[in-house]
Amino acid sequence: MSDLHARMAARVGGLTAVVVARCAAEAPFYGALPRATLQGEVARSIAAVHALLLRALRNGGGGPLGPGDLTRLIEWSARRAEERVPLEAVIAAYLIGAEVWWQTLTEVAEPGELAGAGGKLLACLHAALPAVVLAHQNAREDLHSEDKRVRRALLGALLEGRPYEELAGVARVAVVGEYEVVAFPFESDPPSRLVQSSLDAFTGIPVLMDHVARIALLPGRSDVPGLVARLEKDVGQPVRAAAARSSVPAAISSAAQEAGRVLDLVRRLGRPPGCYRLDDVLLEHQLARPGDGLVRLAAKLDPLEEHPYLLETLRVFVERGLNRRRTALELCVHRNTLDYRLQRVTTLTALDVAVPAQARLIQAALVARDLAGPADHRGVTGWQGSAGAAESG
Repeated sequence: MSDLHARMAARVGGLTAVVVARCAAEAPFYGALPRATLQGEVARSIAAVHALLLRALRNGGGGPLGPGDLTRLIEWSARRAEERVPLEAVIAAYLIGAEVWWQTLTEVAEPGELAGAGGKLLACLHAALPAVVLAHQNAREDLHSEDKRVRRALLGALLEGRPYEELAGVARVAVVGEYEVVAFPFESDPPSRLVQSSLDAFTGIPVLMDHVARIALLPGRSDVPGLVARLEKDVGQPVRAAAARSSVPAAISSAAQEAGRVLDLVRRLGRPPGCYRLDDVLLEHQLARPGDGLVRLAAKLDPLEEHPYLLETLRVFVERGLNRRRTALELCVHRNTLDYRLQRVTTLTALDVAVPAQARLIQAALVARDLAGPADHRGVTGWQGSAGAAESG
C-alpha cells in the first residue's frame, strides 16, 4: 500500500478543503459557522482524521487504528461536545469525509488496490464511529448535568432574592424583563423530563424549573392558563396552578411567595383544576389570616353541622350567585323545597340570605369553614357563645 499511500498523501490538502466546503453546504451547523472557524479549527480537525486514514493505508496488515489513534478521536469528540457541537453534525462530517476519501481512492488506486483500501476505510469507520458517539454522549451528559446544576442554582437565587448575575452568566441565561412565577403541585408524580419537555415546548425556550418544589419561571407575559391546559394533556392528570407576575428580576422572590400563598389557599379551599392568581382569591386571602375573627366567622354555620344537606344547599346557592332557579336545577329539587331549606338555614343560624349584608356574611362564613376546617374552631373561647347567639337570635 506504500505507493497508494504516497498518492493519497499528495491529495490530502485538497481533500480537506472539499470536505470543509461540503460540510458547510450540507450540514446546517457547519453552514452557520464563521468562515474563519471553518478554515481554521474545522479544517484542522478534518486534516487530523485524514492523517489517521493515511496511517491506516501505510500499516499494511496492521489494524486500521491504534490505541493512540482512538484516544485522540475520543479526545476530539469530547472537545466537540463541550463546544456544543451537535452529535448529528459530528457524524455528518465523518460520513462526508469518508465519501470524499472513497471518491479520491477510486481516482488514484489501481484496480488491485481498491478493495483493500476500501476495506481499510470501512474498518476505520467501524472502529471510530462507536468511540466517537460514546465519547460525545458521555461528555454531553457531564455537561448537561453541570448545566442543570447551574440552572437550579440560578433559579434558587432568583426565588430567594439572592445575587444571581454571576450564575446567569455561567448558565448563559439572560435574566431580564418580566416573568411569571408558576407553582403547580401534581396529584401523582409525573417524570421530571416529561414536565420539562412540556414547558420547553410550550414556551419555545428552556424553562427554569425546580422539579422538587414544582415551581417554574416563565418569560414575559406567558399564557399560563394555556400552559396549564397543555400540561394536563401531556402529564395525563388535572393541574392546579398558582401564578404571580414579576415586573423585574428583583421582584421574582416576592412573586414566588405570592404564588405560594395563592396555591396554599386554592388547595385548602379544594378549588378545581385551573390557573389562579391572587385576584381570584382576594376575599379568601384576607379571611385566611388566623385569629378569633376567622374562628367566630366559621362558627356562624355550626348549627348546620347536623344537617349536611342544608350546608350543601347553602353552598350551592352561594356558588350560583344566590340564584334560586339555578340552585334548584343543580340540586334537582323543587323551588318550594329549596325555599324550605333556606328558611331552615335562617331559623337555625339567624342569618337570612334575603338580606344582602347577611348573605355576604354567609358567603364569608362558608369560606372561613373551608379555611379553618370543619372542626378546627371547636373549643375556642367565644365559639359556644357565638353559636348559641346564632341559634337564639
